[in-house]
Amino acid sequence: MSAAVQFRNLTLGYDRHPVVHHLDTAIDSGSLTAIVGPNGAGKSTLLKAMMGTLRPLEGSIGVDTLAPADIAYLPQQSAIDRAFPIAVADLVAMGLWRETGALGGLRKTQRHRLHHAIAAVGLSGFERRPIGALSGGQMQRALFARLLLQDARLFLLDEPFTAIDARTMNDLLGVIRRWHGEGRTILAVLHDFETVRAHFPNTLMIARELIAHGSTEAVLTAANHLRARTMAEAPDPGAAVCDRRSA
Repeated sequence: MSAAVQFRNLTLGYDRHPVVHHLDTAIDSGSLTAIVGPNGAGKSTLLKAMMGTLRPLEGSIGVDTLAPADIAYLPQQSAIDRAFPIAVADLVAMGLWRETGALGGLRKTQRHRLHHAIAAVGLSGFERRPIGALSGGQMQRALFARLLLQDARLFLLDEPFTAIDARTMNDLLGVIRRWHGEGRTILAVLHDFETVRAHFPNTLMIARELIAHGSTEAVLTAANHLRARTMAEAPDPGAAVCDRRSA
């Protein structure tokens, strides 16, 4: 199976201080993978690097077969300004911006796709509602509708199930399963291990460095959890970029 993403001796950080060290592994095309690890392990940092918004301190990320339009990103809800005066339909329509441009209007076929995406996540009738009036679950549905319109090959989801109700979570898991069935590649930062075990066949566990990557059953072991906690409890915030190279 070919790799959708290849991490080669990847080190990421801020102000020259590393957060993720010398990551060497690959994400298979069409795989459904959870990214897990303790708080501060570098999970969200890894997604930002895959999006190209954070440059590696060392090493590289290979997404050679994917154009920017092939990658869709769901940020954490806390990163979104809910006070911005925009309606649900306008937020979702942003998923078409590569087709329409910043100021372009929607053609009839695009309006049909817009309403179909909104209906697919259970938000029909909410099109003109301002996003500030949405619940957490409704907001996440709207963000998933935006992803549907992007029609990407690689989906990067940062804590997609945080602060939402069980019904919304089940509905959004259904969307993810559909993407997986279509052969798309999905990586999701998650904290709930039961959700990971039940719905994600593959898991990447990091704690500033790679702990394990493979089948979820093989990765979510007591030994790996212990190692991840140990790594997370002994950070050195003043560490410089290390010189170790992977074997």
